[in-house]
Amino acid sequence: MLRILLLILLTFISANAQHYLSNLSATKNDPIYTAYASPIERTNYRLDQAYSLSWFDPEKGIGFESKDGGNIYYAFKLNNIVHYKLKDFYKEPVITASYSDLVKLYYYPFKDIRVEATFVVYSSQHTVHRLKVTNEGNDKVELNVYPCFELSEIQKPKYNPQMNSFTFNHNKVRDGWMKEHSIPNAENLRSVFVISDKPESYGSYKYFQYKSPDSSLVLQKSLSLLKLNNYWSVENASIVSFQKMIMLNPDEVKEIKIVRGLDEEQRIDDELIAASERLMKVDLDGLIKVNEKAYSKIPRLNFSDKQKEMLYWNAFSLIRQCMMKAEGESSYNYYVFSREPKWGWGYGGQVFHESLVMLAYAFMSPESAMNSQRVYMERQREDGYINYRTGPYLNEQIIHNGEYTSSAPWFNYINYEIYKITGDKKFLRESYESGKKFYNWYRSRRDSNNNGLASWGGHAELESVRDARVAVWEKVGWASNFEGPDVNSMLVMEEKSLAAIAGILGFKNESMEWTNKSLERSALINKYLWDQETEFYYNINKNDQSFTFKTKDDLKIKEIAGFLPMWAGVASKEKAEKMMKSLLNKDEFGRKFGVPSLSAKDDYYNPLGYWNGPIWVQWQYLIFRGLIDYGYKETAKELAEKVMDNIINQLKVDHYFWEFYSADDYQAGWNKTYIWTGIIARFLIDLESL
Repeated sequence: MLRILLLILLTFISANAQHYLSNLSATKNDPIYTAYASPIERTNYRLDQAYSLSWFDPEKGIGFESKDGGNIYYAFKLNNIVHYKLKDFYKEPVITASYSDLVKLYYYPFKDIRVEATFVVYSSQHTVHRLKVTNEGNDKVELNVYPCFELSEIQKPKYNPQMNSFTFNHNKVRDGWMKEHSIPNAENLRSVFVISDKPESYGSYKYFQYKSPDSSLVLQKSLSLLKLNNYWSVENASIVSFQKMIMLNPDEVKEIKIVRGLDEEQRIDDELIAASERLMKVDLDGLIKVNEKAYSKIPRLNFSDKQKEMLYWNAFSLIRQCMMKAEGESSYNYYVFSREPKWGWGYGGQVFHESLVMLAYAFMSPESAMNSQRVYMERQREDGYINYRTGPYLNEQIIHNGEYTSSAPWFNYINYEIYKITGDKKFLRESYESGKKFYNWYRSRRDSNNNGLASWGGHAELESVRDARVAVWEKVGWASNFEGPDVNSMLVMEEKSLAAIAGILGFKNESMEWTNKSLERSALINKYLWDQETEFYYNINKNDQSFTFKTKDDLKIKEIAGFLPMWAGVASKEKAEKMMKSLLNKDEFGRKFGVPSLSAKDDYYNPLGYWNGPIWVQWQYLIFRGLIDYGYKETAKELAEKVMDNIINQLKVDHYFWEFYSADDYQAGWNKTYIWTGIIARFLIDLESL
């Protein structure tokens, strides 16, 4: 009997370890990511709507919210008292399961009233909510639940009593970048809001009907006015709501489901409602099993720190939810930078520097990571050129002074790193043919003086990745004037990657040729870009290979790009040791939360600027790998700890991943739910190997 009990216990422990995200007990103080989007197989680019979970702000209600696609909140009334704001709840939410598309949690709006909620973004067009309400008290109660849909303007809401649903029109205007690039997001939309059982009452409201600056108080007033069998409606509303009364005996459990669906404005209401009603029958618990399978290939690491464990799994959720199915000109799945909030610049398509995150995602979904790279291959021109940005409805080339802009050359490096994870020879052969063509196009157009060193070209500042607030660009001159340690280190890694790929494929002579190219370029970097006096790599004037462009030594600006020769294996051990002085100096690059993009000694430094100080997580990874390769393993560990510290803290503050983080303070900046911060998962995988 004891052996059987031990076996059952071990099986339970194994299941929990295997399905970490199904067995949570996360509060608002935990570093859990709570934005959600549909799984890749049910995406629709034109209509895509994702959400963030509202669950930790005491001044807000609980539910799903979005930047401009509408919010779904819940209010509860017991004994004529309405609780809507979380600060009024008896017990705050606890999340028990969370994946990229769904979340399961429980909370107590009133004493003895337990609500177990499951919210699922089933597709780009539908979200499904289930509330299981339990009376844990000793007396029979009458609880009123108010599911509310809120938007700045809900046009002509219409209630359909036969289908227990509202339908209405609304607009979601594309931003200027989307319009300029003809990104085909639908702007005129039709929505449906459906409840599973006939409500006691229903209504639509406008905030300005009530004289209160507090919109949540207005909502409470609106809800408290609902009476049985009554219906309020206005031509253009801000809220549509149902009232569902539930009689609960002690220990009794009752269930409510809500579906929100959307489509193009011309969609016929009966079809839209029918599609939403079918989702009432979806097995939400079964979707958790589907997610467990999707996450099953992620390496299981040994964690002693629970916060890092949560960070690890949630980083994969961030990456997974940015993946979209094949559509438009993309025959393969691709990614966007963010699905909620959605902004044009981040919704156009893929760029090489964002694709560095595939170095983590390939562990989770090898085929999907390879297919993301194939998006570039299938759109590649015959001459080898690959767009600056490539999406299902975008081939962004950006011609500047008659020259095409590409992306920073990380293409072959990423392909080779993905192969090392997947071992897929077919992909390797495809990537080699495409990669050779891209390298030859790039090299032939980025060495205008034929001296063996490259400069950024096309719209050089965009191509360089570091597209704004770069000290050298701002203080000295346009990026194409210089031969830098960034572009040339990347090309060394392209050459080394092509050499490795050719060797694996059996092309020994070609492998040797690529190796020789990398050695030649490395020698030139060390000869011209290294400054013995300050012991650092800098940009040089491509006309005379000096550190002077306008004034003497004005190019001697210490930027994060100066460390890339360590990542590329260009620096000698002696040079690397000398660079470590700057890396570890707290007044330069040894800052509290990582290696800033500009030395803190520079007068242009701003720890939360853009490329003049903040922590860019994917560049931290490149430096991290360089440190490991040069034998500075403890420093690499310390760097990873610093970076994770700020990410974890921000997740505990607002439960988002961000585009970059402050070098000096617990802050994050600019764009949230940003895909490339997901590479933090790769830090943890590599740390395990150390």
